[in-house]
Amino acid sequence: MDFGTQAPSRLVVGVGSALVDILAHEDEAFLRQTGAAKGGMTLVEKEFIDRTIAMTTTRPHMVPGGSACNTAVGIGRLGGAARFVGKSGSGETGRMLENDLRQNNVEPALFKSDAPTGRVLSIITPDAQRSMFTYLGASSEARPDEVASGCLEGAAIVHIEGYLLFNPDLIQAALTAAKAAGARISLDLASYNVVEESRDILGPLVADYVDILMANEDEARAFTGHGNEDRAVAALAEQAEIAVLKVGDRGSYIAASGRVLRVPPAGSGSAVDTTGAGDLWASGFLYGLVNGYDLETCGALGSACGYEVCQVVGANIPESGWERIRKQIPK
Repeated sequence: MDFGTQAPSRLVVGVGSALVDILAHEDEAFLRQTGAAKGGMTLVEKEFIDRTIAMTTTRPHMVPGGSACNTAVGIGRLGGAARFVGKSGSGETGRMLENDLRQNNVEPALFKSDAPTGRVLSIITPDAQRSMFTYLGASSEARPDEVASGCLEGAAIVHIEGYLLFNPDLIQAALTAAKAAGARISLDLASYNVVEESRDILGPLVADYVDILMANEDEARAFTGHGNEDRAVAALAEQAEIAVLKVGDRGSYIAASGRVLRVPPAGSGSAVDTTGAGDLWASGFLYGLVNGYDLETCGALGSACGYEVCQVVGANIPESGWERIRKQIPK
């Protein structure tokens, strides 16, 4: 793979699981029947997803997904330089994922496996909350030497999804390679149960490597022990140069250089589906950072992306939404 095609000063490289999202709208009773941790993520085998899909009352639909992949796609749609690093199957679903990346202005760095491409079944309840079952498939076979093979070269920021914490050797290789490439490192904590299950390694990794730390309320509570927003922001700010706390329809906080910026929500419409909300928030924010915008503008772009994705099912903002977001980009 040739990784010299993007402008190095503005390139954001996402590292994570190459997955497809399967979206199903169901009620709270269905969710309890599955045993899902509401708002969380549970690792399962492919057969579990197949059985659960067979139980759904409406036909689910499939779209490309994965946290860092969603972020990279958002940056590409904003007109930024983006690359996504992951491992997919070599079959039709893997080819669909690669084609989708290219169509969205993202450079694919997809290593291939004979295993099926991973998938995430997201159960969306009437409150627009999504609860996820993840079969990692080919993405679980990603090797540290692959991530360290030069695919992070030229990056201004390497954005790593917290789900990689389930593979300590892989996330360590990604962090080490990003640091060696001279990139700033962004980590999204991904899910509160990921934080809870990775507590032993997460703290040291953040302290040693992470420059930009992103969390929602539940993830921040699991990581810092604070449910109060002000205390959670302060605790996150102690861990990284830039700390972000996303608080849903109340907006977000950005802490940096000893100050805390309150970012208001971008709109007042009710959420249809929160799938990808944090991922797309990261798209706008990181796009702003690599283009040299101030934190207020970065936060506003993040908020706009997060709002627009909540107005649709899945993590794919339609072109009309992107047009509204692009109008907020400074000329």
